[in-house]
Parts: sequence; structure tokens; C-alpha cells
Amino acid sequence: MKNSFSVIIRYFLSGSLFIVPVLATGYFIFLAIAWLDGLLPLPYPGLGLLIILSVITGLGYFTSNYLFKSAEGWFDQAVNRIPLVKLIYSSIKDLMSAFVGEKKKFRKPVVVLIDESNNLYQMGFVTQEDLSELGLNDMVSVYLPHSYNFSGDHFMISKDRVRPLNISGAVAMKYVVSGGSVRV
Repeated sequence: MKNSFSVIIRYFLSGSLFIVPVLATGYFIFLAIAWLDGLLPLPYPGLGLLIILSVITGLGYFTSNYLFKSAEGWFDQAVNRIPLVKLIYSSIKDLMSAFVGEKKKFRKPVVVLIDESNNLYQMGFVTQEDLSELGLNDMVSVYLPHSYNFSGDHFMISKDRVRPLNISGAVAMKYVVSGGSVRV
């Protein structure tokens, strides 16, 4: 009887391991869509979301146009003259451009020797290869993200402690954020 109970518990936990992430992801997507749809209260569910996605996509089309680039530059200059707004706007813009767009920062995954005596390494991303403006000619700028979190540490590390990895930035980020639990 005790053995049958442990088998049932094992099956229950196995089923939970499958269903909980599926339901949590579905619920998160549902909440996100409902929130976005609620921004434009329209009589048909989903229409607000469709309008928002269309506007964002349209803006993406226009921002890739040369004529709009000059207007964007003018807007950036205007915003950068307002002290507190400049800090918020430029931080968010830099963060977004690190993940999407032409200036992606997480394209160069590396492994960094953290502790030579214990042979301890950490995976990260080179964000700047030339630090000569800071007087650090033999160093690179590396971002080391935290697992299960949207944060990380930024270090300036000697080039001889950094080794490039032959994987994409997306695969490396998925590996780090999952705490190394996903297969590469």
C-alpha cells in the first residue's frame, strides 16, 4: 500500500511539473492581453490589442525610414535637455536597444574566469570591446546576468580572462537565466 501511494505521489508531481508551467504561462499571456486590450476600451474583445500592435508595428516601419530617423534624432535631443526625463528616457532606450534593434548588445556570449584558484567560470556577454577612452586598453566590458532574475553585474575584465563561446546570444541568455538547467 505504501509503495502504491509513493507511485501516485510521483505521478502527481510529474503531472504538476508539466501542467503548472503551461497554466502559469497561459495565465500570464491572458493577463497581458487583457491588460493591453483594456488600454483601449472597445466593444469587441481583442480589438484594442490588435490596434495597439498595429500602431507599434507601424511606428517600427516609420522609424526604419531615413526621414523619420532625423525626426527621432530631433526628439532625442529635445528629451536629453530635460534632466530627470533624460535619465529615464535614455536608460529605457538603451535597455531596449540592448535586446532588440540594430545595436543589440548581447550578441557576443563569453565565459569569464572568475576565480583561477578554484577554476570558477561564469557566462556573460561582451558589451564593449574597446575601453581605451577609460584608459583600460587591455580590458573589455562584460555583463554577467543573474539566473532566474532580470538583473546582473557589470565588470570590466582583463581580456585574457574572457573566452568567446560559439553559441548565439539568445541560447546563452536562456542558459544563464535558467540557472544552467536547459540544454544548449
